[in-house]
Amino acid sequence: MNPNTTLAVVAVILIVVVIAWLASRRQRTTKLKQRFGPEYERLVSEQGGQRRAEAELRRREHRVEKLTLRPLLPEELARYTSAWTEVQARFVDDPRTAVGDADHLVGEVMSQRGYPVTDFDQRAADISVDHPVVVQNYRAAHDIAARHQRGIASTEELRKALLHYRELFRELLQEQPVAVGGSR
Repeated sequence: MNPNTTLAVVAVILIVVVIAWLASRRQRTTKLKQRFGPEYERLVSEQGGQRRAEAELRRREHRVEKLTLRPLLPEELARYTSAWTEVQARFVDDPRTAVGDADHLVGEVMSQRGYPVTDFDQRAADISVDHPVVVQNYRAAHDIAARHQRGIASTEELRKALLHYRELFRELLQEQPVAVGGSR
């Protein structure tokens, strides 16, 4: 082979490798967008770029893969459903306490399912892997609960917090998570 032919072959191989790498990266991005939905966009904005956000989402996936998550047993499901009904009923007379109870109940269900419940940010990150849509509700409810702790949340905001908690609670009770892109 003459040097020009060798150079041309190397150039073609290099171009093919670059195209394959770009296609692989695009496919990975598409899968992450489908799986995480609005959480993907939120994280891109928060992390300041696609590459950092995608690295964080992959870290979350790997972390959650190591967890031993399980569905609730029928008796647990019945107990938690009953407890939630009580929380909602309590809202009418004492919205402030009901929102705190809702937060506690969601944390209890998460723990029972196998999610570590160390701090809020880690819980939200873990939940985002299997529940990427309702994690927004969880964050919104948590923000309102924090405003409530400072004494600046209105009753209407507390009502919204309870609704947000309810959406996450309902998903946590399901045996299979509701995924954005049909993954898992």
